Formats: sequence, C-alpha cells, structure tokens
Amino acid sequence: MDIVVVPHTHWDREWYEPFQRFRLRLVDLLDEVLDTMEAEPAYHFTLDGQLACVDDYLEVRPENRDRVAALVESGRLAVGPWQILLDEFLCSGENIVRNLELGLAGAEKLGGAMRVGYLPDMFGHAAQMPQILRRAGLEHACVYRGVPSSVTTDAFAWVAPDGTAIRTQYLPEGGYGNGAHLFSDVKGLEGRAAEFVTSMRAWHGPEGELLAMYGTDHSAPVRGLPEMVAAIGARMDTLSGYIEKFPGDTAGLPEVFGELRSHARANILPGVISVRAAVKQAMGRAERMVERYAEPLAALWGGPWPGRFLDMAWRRLVDASGHDSVTGCGVDETAQQVAARIAEAEHLGQAVRDMVTARLAAAVPVHGVLVVNPTPADRSGVVIVDMAGLEPLVDPAGLPVPTHTLEYAPTLLLDERIDPATVLTYVHGTELYGQHIVDWEVLDDTLILTVAREPIGPFDPAELRGALDGVEYVRVEAEVRRTVAAFVEVPALGHTNLLPGEEGVPYSMPPGETWKSRHHQHCWFGSDTEVLPVQADESALDNGLLRVEIEPDGTLGLFGKDGRTITGVCRIEDGGDSGDTYNHAPPKDDLVVSEPVSISTELICPGPLVAVVEVTRMYLWPAAGEGVEFSPQLPPLARTGETEDVMVTMRVELRAGEPFVRLRVSFDNRCADHRVRLHVPLPRHADHSLAEGQFAVVRRGLESEGGCGETPLPTFPASGWVAAGGVAALLEHVTEYELLDDGYELALTLLRSVGYLSRNHNALRPEPAGPQLPTPAAQSRGPHTVSLALMPYMDWRDVPPEAERFRHDLLVVPGRGEWDLPQPPAAAGLSVSGQGVTMTSLRRRDDWHELRLVALTETDTEAVVRGAFTRARRAGLTGRPEEPLEAEEGTLRLPLKPWEIATVQLR
Repeated sequence: MDIVVVPHTHWDREWYEPFQRFRLRLVDLLDEVLDTMEAEPAYHFTLDGQLACVDDYLEVRPENRDRVAALVESGRLAVGPWQILLDEFLCSGENIVRNLELGLAGAEKLGGAMRVGYLPDMFGHAAQMPQILRRAGLEHACVYRGVPSSVTTDAFAWVAPDGTAIRTQYLPEGGYGNGAHLFSDVKGLEGRAAEFVTSMRAWHGPEGELLAMYGTDHSAPVRGLPEMVAAIGARMDTLSGYIEKFPGDTAGLPEVFGELRSHARANILPGVISVRAAVKQAMGRAERMVERYAEPLAALWGGPWPGRFLDMAWRRLVDASGHDSVTGCGVDETAQQVAARIAEAEHLGQAVRDMVTARLAAAVPVHGVLVVNPTPADRSGVVIVDMAGLEPLVDPAGLPVPTHTLEYAPTLLLDERIDPATVLTYVHGTELYGQHIVDWEVLDDTLILTVAREPIGPFDPAELRGALDGVEYVRVEAEVRRTVAAFVEVPALGHTNLLPGEEGVPYSMPPGETWKSRHHQHCWFGSDTEVLPVQADESALDNGLLRVEIEPDGTLGLFGKDGRTITGVCRIEDGGDSGDTYNHAPPKDDLVVSEPVSISTELICPGPLVAVVEVTRMYLWPAAGEGVEFSPQLPPLARTGETEDVMVTMRVELRAGEPFVRLRVSFDNRCADHRVRLHVPLPRHADHSLAEGQFAVVRRGLESEGGCGETPLPTFPASGWVAAGGVAALLEHVTEYELLDDGYELALTLLRSVGYLSRNHNALRPEPAGPQLPTPAAQSRGPHTVSLALMPYMDWRDVPPEAERFRHDLLVVPGRGEWDLPQPPAAAGLSVSGQGVTMTSLRRRDDWHELRLVALTETDTEAVVRGAFTRARRAGLTGRPEEPLEAEEGTLRLPLKPWEIATVQLR
C-alpha cells in the first residue's frame, strides 16, 4: 500500500501538569525512543518539530547527546526547526523569528534541522507565517487547525500578504494522529490500512504516497512497528522525509490567503486569547522591554554587547510562547511558572536597558534628567519629570521647554521633640530617610537638617554633635521637589536632556497661546509644528485635536477635529461565562449588567500639557454562576442573585499633541464565571475590522467560518491596535475584540473569569479540549487594570504611527554626572522613515547592526534608513548575509513590496 508511516509524539511541554512533571515523562519516553531506534534500524521518529524536547531531555541525560546526534545525522530522528511549538497570535512577530533562530541553530549542532515548518496543534495560524518560513529558508509547512472549508486536498499553497507562497501539507482525518489507530492491534491490520487508504485518497488523489501520522499526545513508540509497517506494504519515514519529496514550488495547488482561523475543519479554541489576562499583559510588557528598549538601545548606545543577558531573556520569552503556555489553558501551576518566566525576561531586559541609560546619564548633571526615544523617528511629546527646585527647564540649546507642575513632594519630613543624638543614629554616612544631608543649622533649641536626593558635599557628624547642647527639637526638611509635565523633542532612537535653567518664574504658557517647536541648528526636527494646550474640567477635555466629553452615564463622547462625533463610548458590560480556558460560553439564562448604580467624576489635572479626569462607576455584578447544584463540574446555567459591589475607575487622560485619549480602567474582580467587556460605538458602519498581527495588518469580516462543531464566535486577537468604522483602539498587549450590532460597535474583552481548564460540557464546544480540571486562579480575582487608547481616524494608515507612540513611551532617567558638568548636546541614533514602514528589531550581530523592517502598506514603498554607517547588506530572516546594498553618506534607500519583511545589516 502507498502509505508512509511517520512515528512521532506530540509533546506538550507543560499543560495539565507543570513543566517539570511533564519532563519526567519526557525523559522516560526519549529513553525508550533511543533504545528502540538503536535496536531496530528501520525505525524513524519525528520529535514534534520542536528542539525543546531534546534540550529538556539532555539537561537530564547529557551523556546521551552523542546518541541523539547520531540518529539525527542519520536522518532517522527529525528535530527542529522550532525551539518550541508556539501560539502564533499571543506573541510578537519578532518572538516567532527568535523561536526559529533558536530551533534551527540548536538542531544544526545536532546534525541538522527538519526543513518543514511543522505547526501541528496551534490554535490557528498567523497570516505572515509563509513569508517567515520562506525567509528562514524553509520550503514547506504542515498544519492542522484553522484550515478553511475551501481546502479539499491534503496540500495547498498558503499565501502570505506579500504574495509569498509555501507548499503546505494539511493533516485531514484526525490531524497529527490520523494514523494512530492503524497499529493498535495486529488483528484487522490490513482492513484498517485499506480503510485509511480509501479515506485519504479522497484528499490526496488517486496516485502517490499517503501520509499516516502515527502518534498522539505524549505517546511512545511501539516496539516491532517496522514489522507491522512492512506487513501492509508501507514504509516508515520522518515527516521531512515524506514532505521533502515534493517540489518546493506551489504550481497547480489550490491557494489559501492570509491567516488560518476557520473553525470548519477543527476547533481553534479562541477563548485562550482572553483567559488569564494578566499573563497576556505581562507578555506584552516583556516583549516590548526586550525588543524595543533593551536591544536597540544597547546596540546604539551601549558598551560591550550584553548578548548573554539578551539571549537569556529571549529564551524565556520563547519558552513562554508555547501553545499551552502563554495561552493560559493549563493548570494553575503551569500558569504560575509561565508568569515567572515572563517576569524574568522583563527583568533581564530592564537590567540591560538600565545599564545603557546609566551610561548615557553619566554625562547629564545630577540635577537634570536624560530623555530617551525608543522609536526610530524624531519625536515630540509629554514626559513626566521629577525635578528639584522651581527653575524653568531648558533643553541642550539652552531654550526653555513648555512645562507645568503636577504636584509637589512633601518638604517637612520630621518636626517633633526628640533626642537629637537618637536622630543621628538614623544617619548612615550622609543618608537619612533615603535622602542625603546637604545642610544643617541650630536655631534656638531646634536642629534643622536639610536633605536632598543627591549628596552635594561631605557631611561631618562630629561637627554636628558638638553643636547639640540645648537642642530639644529636630526638624528634617527636604529640598523643594516637584513632578513636572514637560513637552520635549527627542531625535530618532536618540536622547536629549533637561536641566533647571536660571532662577526666575517658571516658563509657562498662557491659555490659548500655541507652542512652536524650535528649529535647532542641527535640524533634527524639520519644519515647525504647532501644539495646542489641553484644557479640562470635570465634564470635558480638549487638546485641539480631540475633544472628550464625560456623559452623565459615565461613558464618553469623542469629537474629532474633522467633525466626527461618537457617543456612548466605554460602556462597561459584564456577562456570565459558563465556559473554560479554551472557549467562552454564556450561561443558558444569562444576566448582562451594563448600567451602573452610581457615577462620579473628579478633575485630577486641568492641563495645559496633561489633563486627567477620573470617572468612577459602581456596579452590582452577580457573584458567580449557579444552577447546577448536583455537580459543580457541570457548567452553570444562570448567574446567582447574590451580587458584589464593584467600583470601576476609568482614568481619562488627554495630552498635548496626541490625537488619541488615553484610558486606564481599573477594578477589583470579586466575581467568578463572567466576562467583562468595554464597548465602543462606531461613527459609521463597519463590514470588517483591521487589526495589527504579527508583521501584518489583518482584515476580518463580521463572522467566522464554522463547521466542525465548535461555535464560531467572531472574537479575534489584536496585537498593537484594532480599527473599525472610524475608531481605533490602541493596545498594550494582545486583546480579544469583536464587532457587534451588525458592525456598529466594537467590544474589547477586559477580563474573562473561568474555573476549569476544560469542561466536558461546554455549550459552544461539543467535545472536551482537555481534562476537566479545576483552575481557581483562572477566575483572576483581585485588582485588574487595563490601559489602552481610543483614536478617531479617517484613514487606517494614520493609526500605526500613533499606536507606536502609545506603546513606546519616552524614557526618563535621572542624571548621574557631577553637579557642575556642562549640559551635553542631544544625539540622534538611527532613523527609519517611509510610508507604512515599521521597525520591529534592532540588535548587534557580530560586528554589524541588524535591523528588521516590515512594510505595513498595500502598495510599494521605500524605507529610508539614516545613521552612522557606511556599509549595508541584506540578510536572511535568521541573519544569513546576502547581497550588498548601496549606502551613501549614512543613508540607505530600500524599496519594499507591500507587506514585505526585510532584514538588513549595517556597519
């Protein structure tokens, strides 16, 4: 029979048990694989397309490395190309690339990587995956979930947005276990094989070999399998051995375009996008810290390249991206370990960032601040600065910058009758109460100590002790410090600084006056721009670009400068959730709460650079689900009549020069079995949404294709932003969204609380997605905060640059240099411009700076890169050098096709 049997295991690194418990089983399995393969030379085995299985095994069995390498080199054991089988929607595009880098490099050290982009169990597939695989040197993909009903063959051409097509092997009739039943028993073997051929011929056609994936979750090889394979006239191979016999071109194959998120052929379990929201938030923060702060700043402004620290950070981010890890669909112990891994990645990134900024801050006098721009475009914006004194702030050109004071720090730290000798025991060197003694005096019977954040000179406690006779009172006074909003201009991926200027009245702006950014001699800012002040009271905020009104019901009205009006924005809606970590499911008798019982507003800051109004709404949310008294494992049928008082605080912030309103929604989640969403009415009907994905902008309709049994809810992931009908939501982390009301409203999921990994009875999914295990931590009780921004728009192309600004705040660092250092000049790093051109990575590779760009545009464009380089060349996605590029006077002009991912190296 024309059957190719591929023995394999699908290894979930962590899932319904935490990692180390699963690893013990992995070691036993691979011990058996090695013994079996060495005893039976005809045996082949595919190790799930991820090198993590090998790494985890060899950490316990390092003595078996040569045994593994020998089998890999022989072509009988297939490893890689991935480091780990990821979730493609819950990590960044750069994380996907680093995953491939790690997997390919590690597999090559063992004898060679499987040259197939094996994606057997991901919950759908990202649109740009064909381009990613091709640019990493892979000519084939292999998928199971997400394939649409239009696919009626076991191979198709999967086409990325840029037009890159890759031959893709589809796994019908059971996915990666479609041949698992074949060798369950010697009896009836030929009959089962004949039935397999009949069913697979319908997909493959009348000629050619048929792929039988023999394996399933955490399965071990069957001894004697080669004999059973021979008994039915089949042959055994690895997955790559089967797939790579087909040509790498896609001629004659049916085409499928973009992302694969159809429910037609298999469950895609979309509820993982919104469960355990804190894990998604942490992943977004950590990826930003490493990708956009630590690596680029270290590449441009650091000393020796901190490669080992960054490698450690990336390893943790990649490990956390597993399709049963960052998704949150494991037991609570697994989620805790994933969260710890992500936190370590963020800490490593912070350490590198702080090391670089400390180096730059050493040139800034201690009473000033350094301001760093993490984006590759010249930028102006508001920063929040902690400064001593009342003097105006000046930039490196000596010109005052627009500022206003937000608050003053307390200056009286102690004033009471106390033995002064006792107070001196609190002093360590010059330090007292976390600050430094900079002056002292005795007035009558009172010792007055003056402290400041930074020491000014030596302090002699012996001299002070001699002046304590007759002192009965001690007063500790701090220097005058204030928190200031300042409007600054910073060059691309560069830095500037602010220092207190001459004494006098702080520079401020009268109401109604405009600020114009100054045209400095070094011309990093181009033409003058106007920035209007922000004005606010308890009912409205206005910065000239956007007006935000607080409605009586606590929602917002948004009024764009072009006359667009949106009302009822930010309605909070709480509904029941009888689902699990994989799928949302409302209870049979749901109770949706959207009306608050009380509303209050408070003006926190009136402007003129930053204006803030706080809106507080009190709700009565049902405490939990109920209705199945005889079995707590069955999903609740309704919501309890018992309620919890939930105060939802929404901070509404408008800054000078920003065309969007910043929002921070906070509440203490005291309830279970529910979903909280924020609703945004749209100013015009939308028949589709646009959402940032991994190196792409994905267009989605109002519905999702169904067919396999799972109810196809049209809830989708958005990475940095989602836009529809004239309103864009700018996001800090991957967020679930849905278009409602036939395309007139956008809903963003803030929180989804559930209590089971999988429910055997889920109203919107007929079959279990995993074991029915309790996950009390997935109820996500406790404080929860989500930050986002809303932006009216006319053209979606205006959204990505503003989302870039929202997600990547200017970085403020206290000066670390001597008090009398001269104020250093501002300095530019590397700039990237071009319609739709976005930077996703900048790092060092050997003696080169490696820059990754993507063209988020539907038409041809040109990237213009400027910096201190004289040589340039293209590179493959994983860093392999390619053809040289022309670079003149530190400028590279690089033509890009629509949606192209380009990697260049500069020197």
